[in-house]
Amino acid sequence: MPRGSSLILITDPAYSRHDTGGGEHPEIPERLQVIQEAFAASSFAQNIKVFPPRPASRAELLACHDEAWLFRFEEAVLSGRTYVDHTDNQVCYESYEIATLSAGAGLSGIDLIEQGQAEGPVFCLTRPPGHHAEANQPLGFCFFNNCVIAARYWQNTYGRSRVAVFDFDAHHGNGIQSALESEPDSAYVSLHEHPSFSYPGTGWDEERGLGPGKGTILNLPLPPGAGDEEVRRLLPKIRAFFEEMRPEALVVGAGFDAHVEDEMSGLAYTTELYTELGRFIVELGRDFCDGRVLSILEGGYHLPCLGESAAAYIAGLLHQD
Repeated sequence: MPRGSSLILITDPAYSRHDTGGGEHPEIPERLQVIQEAFAASSFAQNIKVFPPRPASRAELLACHDEAWLFRFEEAVLSGRTYVDHTDNQVCYESYEIATLSAGAGLSGIDLIEQGQAEGPVFCLTRPPGHHAEANQPLGFCFFNNCVIAARYWQNTYGRSRVAVFDFDAHHGNGIQSALESEPDSAYVSLHEHPSFSYPGTGWDEERGLGPGKGTILNLPLPPGAGDEEVRRLLPKIRAFFEEMRPEALVVGAGFDAHVEDEMSGLAYTTELYTELGRFIVELGRDFCDGRVLSILEGGYHLPCLGESAAAYIAGLLHQD
């Protein structure tokens, strides 16, 4: 990404209306607030262009999810339920509507990229997150799988058949893997804490895809306590995977809960590592995808470090490190 380019930020104040009940629930509206405050205080503050998302249509949701799940989710919120299936998945009356708007952020970003209106990296500052959501159920605060919905949209609307998802959230994106693991043209790379120690218990290194999708999944589990140096040693392996897969577009699941201060994982990344990941992703996008890169917020729950980490990642994307 050339120096002086702008950050394209896809977000909406409506995301704060997804009420997870307060108390001890970690996925709260303040997550987006601290990131926006960090962006406003950053070196790139004057180079941010904000665009609103649109809601994902039912057809776009069905490219990833079963219709029975859409009906069940919508019925749950309209009937006044406070969670779906598990207390992790807190909802309010407006949660279905906001989740469709969250899923639509990536689609709005892809439109900007494909129509030549993105003069820099595109970051979807959105909630609820998505990478744990399965085709037929919510998991881990996630209801619709934002990254998979974006990948499907890139394939179905713009003909970018070879789409990769790179997920550096501390937790394995089980929902992304289950959606893509049997497809020969889609690819998934996940850098996460080892499933022996971390939710959701998937993402072993031997999970490499199924049937025609064999070899399209690259899981890189890390032991508790792993930090910057362990990640740096894996970057050449990720690049070699991209050399083999040659994707036309890249969706990034940008989670920041691997930070050493974030108690949601046992990993120990520094804030500075996220700048390095941003630079690395720019290189992948330049060398393989003609710059077609879209980042979507996933996890990150220690509020002081969340804002700093997201800003560090954007600085890397913008080469302002």
